[in-house]
Amino acid sequence: MSLRYALLGLLEDGPASGYTLTGRFDRSLRRFAWSAQQSHIYPELNRLATEGLIEVAEEGPRGRRTYALTDSGRTALRTWLLSEPKPHAVRDERMLRIMLISALDPPEARAQLEKHLSEALISLDELRTWAAAADADTTHPRGGLRYGRLALELGIHQNEATISWARWALTRLDETP
Repeated sequence: MSLRYALLGLLEDGPASGYTLTGRFDRSLRRFAWSAQQSHIYPELNRLATEGLIEVAEEGPRGRRTYALTDSGRTALRTWLLSEPKPHAVRDERMLRIMLISALDPPEARAQLEKHLSEALISLDELRTWAAAADADTTHPRGGLRYGRLALELGIHQNEATISWARWALTRLDETP
């Protein structure tokens, strides 16, 4: 159900083709919030157009369509954003592995924690780069809120917390007989 709202949200930033939206998913939403394949995006765009939440703003060569958000789509997005999220089942394989890490020998556990730390450091650098690019773009009327700037900052803080935790966990592992 949230795929439709992800698409409406991405179109809120301006008209885009299905190809462009797929790229936006791959670059931003997929890693941190929502996963969608091209085979899911195009049918959902058709449903949204049928429901009047988006419209074809332009048709190009080879049937390429650029979609734009309608007023009804903007209203639907706002309604969804202001509603309470539905409870969801948690399925976080990384967290499960961390919870069960004591089943490993200390050198194996250390290697897993170091990998976790390394991934968080890489992700933090990437997010900071994206945040700097978003901050440098002054052409959008919402300024720093464009491209999910607030979500980027949340990701930055989460990675900083993960880095701090991983360093703490490595220290604890060293202190354990």
